[in-house]
Amino acid sequence: MVASTSSAIVLHINGDKYPLSVDHRTTLLDALRDRLDLTGTKKGCDQGQCGACTVLLDGRRTVSCLQLAVAAEGREVTTIEGMADGERLHPVQQAFLDLDGFQCGYCTPGQICSAVAVIQEHAAGWPSAVTGDVRPEAGPPPLTAEEIRERMSGNLCRCGAYVSIVQAVARAAAAEAGAPAGTEVAA
Repeated sequence: MVASTSSAIVLHINGDKYPLSVDHRTTLLDALRDRLDLTGTKKGCDQGQCGACTVLLDGRRTVSCLQLAVAAEGREVTTIEGMADGERLHPVQQAFLDLDGFQCGYCTPGQICSAVAVIQEHAAGWPSAVTGDVRPEAGPPPLTAEEIRERMSGNLCRCGAYVSIVQAVARAAAAEAGAPAGTEVAA
């Protein structure tokens, strides 16, 4: 008996359901771009090194070039197309726009998806490699520029817009935490 090399799946993307028949080797990135025409997610290195293809999978960031589409079935996928609320940009998108957190824009969708997860991870108290006090009772560390850079380190920007990216993440995090405008960290 020959095993089938494809499956019929249903992907839940940005609140919508997409039935697909995919080869088992099809990555989530290729399903998004080539099969569903959701081209906001970019193909950069196709090796999980650059972060251009970052999406949220059940609220956690993942590089979609290494995630098989069949393994994403039944899970909620959020791409850059699902970040805005109608015409109202997500606070991270708005901060990137306001602070020029992009140049060519190719890495921007992955940067924004990653930044949304970074802010959530930080608010939940998850430490990073540069967090000084990792004890749970210490609570979330201050979201310094160093913390942001470390937490965003899986997303490369070939144009070098890192200073503006750090500022945008800090502004969006401060806005989400209810801090007054102008309390962002210095890059």
